[in-house]
Amino acid sequence: MDKKRIAKDYDALPDEIINQVKLAYPEGFSDNLVSYVNKDGKKVSALPFETDEIYYLIRMTIQEAEQIIEDDDDYDDDGNLRDDFGDDEGASTEVPEDED
Repeated sequence: MDKKRIAKDYDALPDEIINQVKLAYPEGFSDNLVSYVNKDGKKVSALPFETDEIYYLIRMTIQEAEQIIEDDDDYDDDGNLRDDFGDDEGASTEVPEDED
């Protein structure tokens, strides 16, 4: 069975997918962009990303890719995903064991 293919803007993606994209590209997006010709015959750049069900082409230019990373607090000043990314999301809180 072929995967569904979707071309979408980064801002239009659900947060869950954006977080998965960040984990897949911890050093930023711009070096991983691909080019393709869209249905209107226009050359477009996009970031490829795959889930179990969907193959995404996330439309963005190199400049947009760099700006997204620069504006995103989940990335450090060098454009790398922070080591603590995801710690706040769904993280379990550990309860210290009682010492008897």
